[in-house]
Amino acid sequence: MKIAVLDDYQDALRGLACYARLAGHEVRVYRDTLKEPAALAARIGDADAVVLTQQRSAFPRALIEALPQLKLVSLTGRNARHVDVEACTHRGIAVSVARGVGNPSAPAELAWALILSSLRNIPAEVQRLKEGRWQGSVGVGLKGKTLGIYAYGRIGSMVARVGEAFGMRVVCWGREGSTQRAREAGFEVAADRRTFFESADVVSLHLPMKPETRGIVTAEDLAHMKSTALLVNVSRARLIAEGVLAAALKQGRPGRAAVDVYEDEPVLDANHPLVVMDNVTCTPHLGYVEQSTYEAYYGAAVDNIVAYAAGAPTNVINPEVLARD
Repeated sequence: MKIAVLDDYQDALRGLACYARLAGHEVRVYRDTLKEPAALAARIGDADAVVLTQQRSAFPRALIEALPQLKLVSLTGRNARHVDVEACTHRGIAVSVARGVGNPSAPAELAWALILSSLRNIPAEVQRLKEGRWQGSVGVGLKGKTLGIYAYGRIGSMVARVGEAFGMRVVCWGREGSTQRAREAGFEVAADRRTFFESADVVSLHLPMKPETRGIVTAEDLAHMKSTALLVNVSRARLIAEGVLAAALKQGRPGRAAVDVYEDEPVLDANHPLVVMDNVTCTPHLGYVEQSTYEAYYGAAVDNIVAYAAGAPTNVINPEVLARD
């Protein structure tokens, strides 16, 4: 099979153990993102299968209809909201997802890396030392401070336990199921939404991106935060209403932010509103970008391709296309 792998920014796939399972296939790996459907269609060309790295590229109908040779779309995760599955089905293209490969430890670890980097001014101090200068700032400690966890799920629970280990008061907020889990784990739940944002020294967002959670964090929420508080987002940018975070930071509430996610990715403009701010620590969506997670994600996508090539497709979410032959 001819296989096109999209958006492998680090050219990681070819260095993973799972790559050997594609021996005998023609594999083309692309490291940059093309957003225009016609340009992306030209890139994919006559490929029989395409690997979508997470949700880095959308797969709309206009693109699908320009790929007459395509037979399989293999995802590195289970989220297929960025793929027009109906259009794939209409064209007889199977869509396979990767099931059971999530690693909540990776984004939880990054959340804490960002919290510590921001509050202890690590990026600035590292740069000062590279420039031949010594200490230039005084950091903020965590013991005795309040950590707000918005959504106590798989990732949020890990971040909460680390906060507890650092001697922080952990306060949770979210929907009823989330807050119930937090109570059962022995964590405090805020009396109301406003109190949650007002009381926290650090607020860490851990909600899934769904239509009902889009823009769930509002300008009013951020305006209630302390001028010394830190907002951390390693989940999805659109959990916060568009443009609201940059505006809130300029107004001084919250006083800092640490973000790993953006409304339009990849961010290749150094003048991005958040990137240029001195009170924001920005990373390029590294939440799941670590070795074991990549091996699992790409490994699952590779396995689905190998199974399809062998005539025994697996994890197909539009199985009706398989019955047409």
